[in-house]
Amino acid sequence: MKPDQPRLRIVVAGGGTAGWMAASALARTMGPVIDLVLVESEQIGTIGVGESTIPPLILYNRLLGIDEAEFMRATQATFKLGIDFENWKTVGSRYFHSFGLTGRDHWSAGFQHFWMHGQTRGHNASYDDYCLELLAAREGRFAHLPDERMNYAYQLDSNLYAAYLRKLAEADGARRVEGIIAGVELDGESGDIAALRLASGQRIEGDLFLDCTGFRALLIEGALHAGFDDWTHYLPCDGAIAIQTASVAPPVPYTRAIAHDAGWQWRIPLQHRRGNGIVYCSRYLDRDAALDRLLTTIEGERLTEPNFIRFTTGARRRQWYRNCVAVGLSGGFLEPLESTSIHLIQRAILRLIRMMPAGKVSQRDVAEFNEQQLTDMEQVRDFLILHYKATERRDSAFWRQCADMEIPDSLAQKIELFRETGRVFRKNEELFAENSWVQVMMGQGIMPQAYHPVAARLTDEELAHMLGGLREGVARTVAGLPEHHRYVARYCGAAEAMPA
Repeated sequence: MKPDQPRLRIVVAGGGTAGWMAASALARTMGPVIDLVLVESEQIGTIGVGESTIPPLILYNRLLGIDEAEFMRATQATFKLGIDFENWKTVGSRYFHSFGLTGRDHWSAGFQHFWMHGQTRGHNASYDDYCLELLAAREGRFAHLPDERMNYAYQLDSNLYAAYLRKLAEADGARRVEGIIAGVELDGESGDIAALRLASGQRIEGDLFLDCTGFRALLIEGALHAGFDDWTHYLPCDGAIAIQTASVAPPVPYTRAIAHDAGWQWRIPLQHRRGNGIVYCSRYLDRDAALDRLLTTIEGERLTEPNFIRFTTGARRRQWYRNCVAVGLSGGFLEPLESTSIHLIQRAILRLIRMMPAGKVSQRDVAEFNEQQLTDMEQVRDFLILHYKATERRDSAFWRQCADMEIPDSLAQKIELFRETGRVFRKNEELFAENSWVQVMMGQGIMPQAYHPVAARLTDEELAHMLGGLREGVARTVAGLPEHHRYVARYCGAAEAMPA
């Protein structure tokens, strides 16, 4: 930035998790070279159900200089080691998608190849037994380990997280304006956004606008008509209902995803309460029936009224268009099955900071941003589709539709490559690494027909030493971990007491 160059005026439209994640990161990173304003109204609620996260949020918080224990107290957070999937392969089945590594990979082949060879040589231990995070979750245990050997994320109150980030952003110079956005003014010559017009009559001018207005997408779609690609044919669920309840048991270090005949339900334990919800396809289950199903399965005193959410799964065709960048739900929506909503917010913000314009917006930046964002969303989309497509359930019309549906070629290649060879490859910095794909594909019933020949080079003695040593190391570490809820209470316990 040249000494005489005016500060870039950035306007964040909308608060909530997306708005305040953007404002806090921009204010902390860009500081005095930008003029940052966030416009939100207390009269407009937020979705606020993004309670389950994934490990990259740890890096995001560190970039902002956030103290973990303080942040966890402020957001009533617990630790999360993965997701427990129930009834997805068949009714009554169960598998766990953990955040950790399983076993130890060789440069030529993943651990699954050595495990599969071991199965042919009489080593019948479950693949799960070689994953530290998975066994710790099953045992309800957690602790920070040296060398960051425990991979984890958080289960948190997203509204409290937004409030926490607001304090950081304002301390770093961000300015909040209260008001309802009544209109978006376009520049008659360029077609860019010139200003937001508030219901009060106030105009908020800017050079770069971030659309954090959620599903409404007031700027990117309402004003600029960027376009939207509907992915409902791949991910048919289109409704959700969320309810918060009082905790009735100590919080466990994982999220539960429980499939039913027209979708699935979530249970997310925080320090002070539990988040509950149902995701459903309205073609097979209407709203009233979904609510009744949710109410009959929740535990504990109801703390909130049901929050009804309708959505269309898909992606904005251009998430950076003209001088507007869509962040969060305004850029698209992928259902919360793998807790990726906050992560996609994070990716958009950090990508924007890396491509922050110095004066005029570069169309090369815009094109690169849009390509990378779409790649992110398509890769996550494929991983979500896997859970629905690779199922043995045929007990309802919903699951029969999922089993019979056409899937993207990119996913078909990944599935068939694993089925035929046991191989998985991570491409273009995609979010979900090889072990995530292995755990979910095997959990859903896709078992490889072959394994890498390098595994067969081990003698029986070497194989037994390798597998036994890995398994015993995991078991020994897990046995030495404290109970999760006790560790949380000591490390970051909030004012409200957790159930003992």
